Amino acid sequence: MKIEFENNTIAFNVQYGIRKKISIHIDSMGFITVKAPNDTSKEMVMSAVKHHGKTILEKLHAIAKARETPKTREYQDQGKFLHLGKYVFLHELIETYELNEEELKMNLKKFYFSSCKKIIGERIKIYQTQLKVKPKTIEIDESKTKWGSCSSDKKITFNYRLAMAPVEVIDYVIIHELCHLLHMNHDRSFWRRVGSIMPDYKEKEAYLARHGHAMTL
Repeated sequence: MKIEFENNTIAFNVQYGIRKKISIHIDSMGFITVKAPNDTSKEMVMSAVKHHGKTILEKLHAIAKARETPKTREYQDQGKFLHLGKYVFLHELIETYELNEEELKMNLKKFYFSSCKKIIGERIKIYQTQLKVKPKTIEIDESKTKWGSCSSDKKITFNYRLAMAPVEVIDYVIIHELCHLLHMNHDRSFWRRVGSIMPDYKEKEAYLARHGHAMTL
């Protein structure tokens, strides 16, 4: 659904359920979800979004600004790099004192590998339990074409650059690869299984499609 508000289009998804009132949620990627009671009319939903239109636009603007790609990749203290969906200064990620550009690049890649391994290790346990699966091995590697892969012998590999993505996007890639332990092909059964754990998985795919080019060194 979508509405026009102050010359802006606000697009949002609606989730109906057993609840007492309407609530509006905006995730770190700017996707808007309106949660409403089962008997809520379309008009009531639209009215609620319009009522909070100004606040919604302010939050979307803040998210967009935070995600702006720096014009140049600067390997110095004030250079900005993505980590878990946000741009942060290089010196907040690694030690930069008296290191040249080549050393900074090398250390930054090591940081991303380590960060990716840590977050994957933490998050994958959650979804292994939900899906009742367990990969043979879990590895972090470098790939220019894939965010993750699952082999026929149950070995799962993740791209170190995932450390640059928001946690919910990392979760999607984890769920995607774990579901391949149940369905090796991208058939209906596979996508139904992914959707059973993460109903909005298409939004996470869209994020990777839009921002993947910026998730690099």
